[in-house]
Parts: sequence; structure tokens; C-alpha cells
Amino acid sequence: MAQTTETKQPDRWEGMADDWRSDQRTFKNVPWGKAMMWIFLVSDTFVFSCFLIAYMTVRLSTTDPWPYPSEIFALSIFGTPIPLILIAIMTFILITSSGTMVLAVNYGYRRNRFMTAIFLVITAILGASFVGMQAFEWTKLIVEEGVRPWSNPFGAAQFGSIFFMITGFHGFHVSIGVIFLFIVARKVLRGDYDTGRRGFFTSRKGNYESVEIMGLYWHFVDLVWVFIFAFFYLW
Repeated sequence: MAQTTETKQPDRWEGMADDWRSDQRTFKNVPWGKAMMWIFLVSDTFVFSCFLIAYMTVRLSTTDPWPYPSEIFALSIFGTPIPLILIAIMTFILITSSGTMVLAVNYGYRRNRFMTAIFLVITAILGASFVGMQAFEWTKLIVEEGVRPWSNPFGAAQFGSIFFMITGFHGFHVSIGVIFLFIVARKVLRGDYDTGRRGFFTSRKGNYESVEIMGLYWHFVDLVWVFIFAFFYLW
């Protein structure tokens, strides 16, 4: 008499674990560069979240008065102080750079080498302008206002340390992004992604996925600035 054996079917959770372990669904057809960028962005999200939570904790727990953003970040134009005008321009520039980055990715999908490179360079220039304005803001606070990481003439001493730490960390991200944007733009214009030329920041032949990966990073940097703007300058 023939004996039949029944194969045990894994339940839902075991099947999900098997899929993750074998990468059959989660990372199937996903470029490794894009997957690694998402992992980096998730980890960086935790870092910025910790910084902003620390900022809220310090501000709510200090007994000294916290500086008014409309006063400390005012910029005099023709002798008239205008609150937050420089910060508003910086925010507009960074948000605009997100739009140009979207266009760069869009033309990358179309494999339009020239237009992709153009919008990458425009995005990099806007990012460099943002960093330059941030350097001007720091210079004004340090030289004219006398704000230091360890002291603050406007009130709570913790303001200087946490402000320079968070805005400096974000500015570092923008600066790194600007450098990589110029590198990717050069490779696009040179045709590396069309010919499959080997080297750093390359991808499969005929694929502009490196431009999309840069877009993920740049949109993350812009989104983080929205939270910094809300916490530091509007609260």
C-alpha cells in the first residue's frame, strides 16, 4: 500500500520570514544602491529625531529665557530690521532645489543626458547658495550678536550649543549632497550611464538610477530642514 506524505505548509508569519530571508519579495529587482540609501536615510532620521527631541527637552526644561527668533534672526535692510527674512529666503531656495531635483530625475528616466545634467547642476548651485547663506547667518550670530556654543547674550546659554550642532549637522549634509550632485552631473554629461563606464557612482548600462538615488538623499535633506525651520525659527 502506497504511503503519501503531506508537506507542511508554513503559516503566514513563517512565510513572511522566509520571503525576507531569501529576498524574494522585499528586495527583488531593487538596485542595491537604492536599498542602501533607504537604510541610510532611516538611520539618519533617527539621528535628527534625537537632536530635535533633545532641543525640545532643553528648551522646555531651562529656567533661563529662550531667545525670540524674530529678534535674533532679524536682518536689517536699509536700516529696517526684517524678522526671519534670511531664513525665509534659505527655505525658499532649498524647496526650489527639490523641484529642480525632481526634474533631473524625470529627465534621467527619459535618458535625456543634457537636461539631466543641467538640472543636477542647478540643484547643486541652489544647495551651495543655501550653505553660503547659512555661513553668513553663523557669522552674523557669532561676530555681531556674540552667540557662542557655550554662551548666549540673549538668554539661555544652551541655545548656542544646540543651534550650532543641529544646523551645522544639516549644513554638512547639504554640503556633501552638493559635492555628489556635481560628481553625478559630470558623469551624466560624460555619458557614463549610457555606456556603462566603470567607476564610482555608476549603474547598469542605460540606467540613470544613480540620479534617482541622489534625489532620495536630496529630498530627505530638504524635508529635515522643514522640521528644523519649524522648531528653531517658528516656535
